[in-house]
Amino acid sequence: MKQKGLFDEDFRKEKIKKLGDPLEKLDAAIRWGIFRNLIEKAMAKEAKGPGGRPAFDYIMMFKVLVLQRLYNISDAQLEYQINDRMSFMRFLGLSLSDTVPDSTTIWLFREQLVKAGIMKQLFKRFQKELDYQKIITREGSIVDATFVDAPRQRNSREENEQIKNGKIPDEWNKPGMENKRRQKDVDARWTKKNDEKHYGYKDHVKADKDSKIIIDYTVTDASVHDSQELGNLVDRRNDKALYADSAYKGEEIEKCLGRTVENKIIEKGYRNKPLTEKQKRSNRRKSKTRVRVEHIFGFMTKSLRGIMIRSIGMGRAAFNIGMLNLTYNMCRYRYLTAK
Repeated sequence: MKQKGLFDEDFRKEKIKKLGDPLEKLDAAIRWGIFRNLIEKAMAKEAKGPGGRPAFDYIMMFKVLVLQRLYNISDAQLEYQINDRMSFMRFLGLSLSDTVPDSTTIWLFREQLVKAGIMKQLFKRFQKELDYQKIITREGSIVDATFVDAPRQRNSREENEQIKNGKIPDEWNKPGMENKRRQKDVDARWTKKNDEKHYGYKDHVKADKDSKIIIDYTVTDASVHDSQELGNLVDRRNDKALYADSAYKGEEIEKCLGRTVENKIIEKGYRNKPLTEKQKRSNRRKSKTRVRVEHIFGFMTKSLRGIMIRSIGMGRAAFNIGMLNLTYNMCRYRYLTAK
């Protein structure tokens, strides 16, 4: 067998680069340092004296979470893949001699960020970078929502009814039931659309119509209607026009848009009041722009390996869905700035 050389690892990484490593391109496109201050504040802990293993670099750990979202894999699988794949190691700035964070370390890091509630700040910090580079045009916005499926719960009808009413079943609070309670999601909800049942949450997004960058989002349980979150997404100062499907029609929507945001929402016909030919032509023009938001969800489904989460509870769901939106924006930014 060939004797191991001193530069074998470098040679292998160079070969991966020549073959076209998408992670290397993404790593080079993002200024990761812009997230450091926010993460360091979230991870700040009271000193307990000397001793213990030094913490992993926070930016490297944040990139671990981005890597996880890129491939939609569990903590255990992520630990394995980082150890196994040189492209993952190079993305994180690790060599074969470096210690790789284990699944527990990854979980604890993410949990600390969840408790700090900084996901929206991280998202906005990257958006500020895109605004500075004029990637976001602000010539119009598109609003839509998508289901984010969560692990389905096996509850009785009585338990589901109590959860729907905002209560926790008494059985779960009994001594010895602590582990069962921790595995129960009382924030996710069931809903049905087009004969398809969904359990989990909803990702309500507002995207820039030209760049297809997500510029804002909110997270709700799956039962909330798309139009109910529009008020939390519309920005009358910056939104010149708003595109959306006919689910967003109504008097309350008109009030939400005010006089400053041009209404580009798809119109719909009613019984005994069908759409006129003029309205149909207008809808076709609007649809050519509105459909661009579907490209975002299509990218999430295919390139980011699915719109689903493995967590329990609204806090973790909001963080993971925020990471999904941020990771999409990073990938979109790399595409828009590719030379």
